Amino acid sequence: MSERRIKVLIAKPGLDGHDQGAKVVVRALADAGFEVVYTGLRQTPEQVANAALEENVDVIGLSSMAGSHLPFCRKLKPLLEKAGLGDKLWLIGGNLPAQDHAELRALGFRGIFPASSKFTDIVDFIKAGVS
Repeated sequence: MSERRIKVLIAKPGLDGHDQGAKVVVRALADAGFEVVYTGLRQTPEQVANAALEENVDVIGLSSMAGSHLPFCRKLKPLLEKAGLGDKLWLIGGNLPAQDHAELRALGFRGIFPASSKFTDIVDFIKAGVS
């Protein structure tokens, strides 16, 4: 029997309509051997939490370029916890100013990947963070 592949959800929060980067990350993660679910554009916190629960993912990742990541993550955190997903690996990438990183970590996002991050760093972080 082969090991179960790590399953990753990638979502585009809110009104963020820029998804080229997310699609490239989705492809890179799939190429690295992960099973990847991409939710598409304009997801609400409720949609992200529901998709993560329904898909039984190991990793919940957001791709945010529009600057609304903090309010979105503040709404998402209690929904993920209520759904029993607090133990999953939460990641966020995109246009993430350094001054927001501490709050993102406090909200439970263990992986923070600014737009200049390397795919190998994301892949390695996921492999190390999912047991």
